[in-house]
Amino acid sequence: MPVPPPVSTVSDVPDLLDPRVRLHVVTGKGGTGKTTVAGALALALARRGRRVLLCEVEGRQGLARLFDRDPLGFEPTSLVPVPGGALLGSAIDAKAALLEYLEVFYRLGRAGRALERIGAVDFATTIAPGLRDVLLTGKVYDAVRTRQGSRRGDTPYLYDHVVLDAPPTGRIGNFLNVNAVGAGLAKVGPIHSQAESVMTVLRSASTAVHVVTLLEDMPVQETADAVTELRALGLPLGRLVVNQLRPPLLDADHLRLVTDGGWDLDGLAADLGRFGVGGPDPAARAAGLLLETREHAVRVGREAELRAEVAALGLPVVELPQLQGGRSGLDDGGVHELAEELG
Repeated sequence: MPVPPPVSTVSDVPDLLDPRVRLHVVTGKGGTGKTTVAGALALALARRGRRVLLCEVEGRQGLARLFDRDPLGFEPTSLVPVPGGALLGSAIDAKAALLEYLEVFYRLGRAGRALERIGAVDFATTIAPGLRDVLLTGKVYDAVRTRQGSRRGDTPYLYDHVVLDAPPTGRIGNFLNVNAVGAGLAKVGPIHSQAESVMTVLRSASTAVHVVTLLEDMPVQETADAVTELRALGLPLGRLVVNQLRPPLLDADHLRLVTDGGWDLDGLAADLGRFGVGGPDPAARAAGLLLETREHAVRVGREAELRAEVAALGLPVVELPQLQGGRSGLDDGGVHELAEELG
């Protein structure tokens, strides 16, 4: 299958909530908050009056924790009431996907269940990780392509959008490149056809792969590597999401003053003593505060450099703030706040 030219300019990338993008794939280095961003994006889309399926494939039940729900199953279930829209969640399991696959393509309903009882299904999905990815992406593909009822043609799709909390950046290329995996597993037949169909959707304009990062060295480097890999695979990139952005505590002039070493330590100690906040040793307290302030100034400067590196990747950037109190979005309704930011 020919690989289309990669998206390379900001103007080519559709808006984050563009109704024409039906499959949103959200990836990022572990710890960057990709699950929270995926949940916030799905919720923002649902608040636009759309029916959205939010699914995960890593078996971590991160979505259940995000929305304070019982563990999700294979079948979609409502995550949270959304006036005018709908948000459903699903934890896609490779074993359940394989049993469904055997039933649909080979009519092995009872035989498939027998294979499960003797452990053959677990064995197959464990020793063949490529098959596992074909099954998982195939189920996502089914969700994107399923229409309401049994009719095809002009019948509306069951879901306006599917948002996938995907594997992290270190594995995202192999996970999404199921065409090569399918060709290695089978040259012809249902597996090969399934992989071809999945890649058609993944490389289409109705798909966008968003990469979540923090303004830290390792996440930004992994983001750059992922963008390079996904472009080489011909996969349509969407937004770069800078998560947990912390505003500077000082303005530019004061940051420059601290960085250049121009702060008056003796004057600071005197001011602390004058206002009664210096403790028994105002000079030591002033030195400690100045050290913390310099560390803050260095961090702000490095974040500015990393922000420039992210911008240089040539994709639109969405910045999400760090929630008050350092919350991650997994508590106190943080995902709702981030959905408002995205909306």
